[in-house]
Amino acid sequence: MSASSEDKTLPATAQRLKKARSEGNIPRSKDLSNLSILGGGAAVLMLLMPRGFEAMRSGLAQQLKFNHASLERPEAVIETLIGVASNGLLTYLPLGIFVIALAVAVTFASGSWAVSTKPITPDLSHLSPLKGIGRMFSKQQLFETAKLSVLTVIVGAVGWHFLSSHLAPFASLLMIPLEGALGQLGQWMTMGVATLMAVVVLVALVDFPMQKFLYAERMKMGKQEVKQEHKQSEGDPQMKGRRRQRQRELAQRMSITAVPRADLVVMNPTHYAVALQYDDATMNAPRVIAKGSDLIAMKIRDVAKANAIPVLQAPMLARALYAHAEIDGEIPSALYTAVAQVLAYVYQLKAAMRGKGAMPRYAPSPEVPKELDPHWKKSQNGVDA
Repeated sequence: MSASSEDKTLPATAQRLKKARSEGNIPRSKDLSNLSILGGGAAVLMLLMPRGFEAMRSGLAQQLKFNHASLERPEAVIETLIGVASNGLLTYLPLGIFVIALAVAVTFASGSWAVSTKPITPDLSHLSPLKGIGRMFSKQQLFETAKLSVLTVIVGAVGWHFLSSHLAPFASLLMIPLEGALGQLGQWMTMGVATLMAVVVLVALVDFPMQKFLYAERMKMGKQEVKQEHKQSEGDPQMKGRRRQRQRELAQRMSITAVPRADLVVMNPTHYAVALQYDDATMNAPRVIAKGSDLIAMKIRDVAKANAIPVLQAPMLARALYAHAEIDGEIPSALYTAVAQVLAYVYQLKAAMRGKGAMPRYAPSPEVPKELDPHWKKSQNGVDA
């Protein structure tokens, strides 16, 4: 089953989210950006409005002046215009800077930013009619349509209520002196803008978490996608197994150099070889200092014989040590008894060769738990195979 046809019910992994972010695919709330720009701009505009009106009034008064000095210096008119323009720019330039800074800050705070050229890269798949129809009926588009419909109804209702309730006062402004009419009109405009801003705040509070939810829904993955991603990030299990096998073989080859330090080599008799070392003064238990199979086992045996290291044929013990003990690691506790038996035999043998004891009569048959022997199996009826 393809990834596009299977049910995507699993949450997106960290790797998928990281890849999506690198491609510019992140959750964005346009209404939150609109709120930061409109709300912040309106707030700064209200703060700068007294100064702006004063600058406009003084500039207009300056322009309306006409005297003998103006006739003597025609360039004074140009200087006055430049001064008025400079004052206006210095008055409202902070508005633009603040709005830009606020929009950037809100974008960073909400996590709706990403550095990527993917969104502006031409993609011919966007021209596909089928994909276009699919996007039209997606959860994202349905939510946007419903949101715009509700927003239109709310803004229309608020606007109609405001206009209908102020229609008569608007007409009465003609009977009020200009200064008082302008002040009253400013109050009404402030009230109307504040009402509309309250609507924008409400929409942004709903839109931001909803965009997060819809993004999480779009990023959901199917089981096959998760497995494929795991393989790509962690590597194919078969390849990892082969790498581990090669590493073990390399370690076994290198361990041959430690065989001369061994007290005993246990073999099976040609397939497996394990070299053991034990020093009761420095070790808690015997350690495996070399091991190998087939050709490496033969090399361990040859090195042991060349260095007068005893070689004992103990198939089950050799197989168990090879399967359950690591190089430079202690033997499993379940094999303490079996290894103690063969070490006792080796110590007795070495003492006899030095003339300090009797020669052992026979080689021991170490007791190895069958479940530690990799060649031991149970048949279906429970009888040992």
